[in-house]
Amino acid sequence: MTDVRLITLLKICISIGLCLIVLGIYLHNFNESVEAMGVKGIIISAVCVAFGMALSLPTKMYLTFLLVKREADKQGSSE
Repeated sequence: MTDVRLITLLKICISIGLCLIVLGIYLHNFNESVEAMGVKGIIISAVCVAFGMALSLPTKMYLTFLLVKREADKQGSSE
């Protein structure tokens, strides 16, 4: 897999993760039907936030590592 495809895939994972985090926050704060579910509703919103964080945080760290490595390679080749 090329770097461009990998970066695109990681950006998609970040986007899905952020959407899940926002969905979890929405369900927890603004949705009355989830509130009426009680503990099950809290678990549903918490699972959305947890999966969103699991998707977004590691990919952000990996993308940062790739970008720092690419920048270092550019600095090394220009000198």
